[in-house]
Amino acid sequence: MVTFLLWCILLVLCWPVALAALILYPLVWLLLLPFRLIGIAVGGVLELVWTLITLPARILKKLT
Repeated sequence: MVTFLLWCILLVLCWPVALAALILYPLVWLLLLPFRLIGIAVGGVLELVWTLITLPARILKKLT
């Protein structure tokens, strides 16, 4: 909601910039989407590696 209100203020103050932002925002989002997917994948792999490293300690902890 705040973003919309800021965009409306920008539309009143400088409508060409507001329209350019309206057009460019989806394009920038699409360009950055692969980096987000890579970040999610790398985060998942790091969590898996961390789980595998701490697995023996968890098993010993449950046995005692």
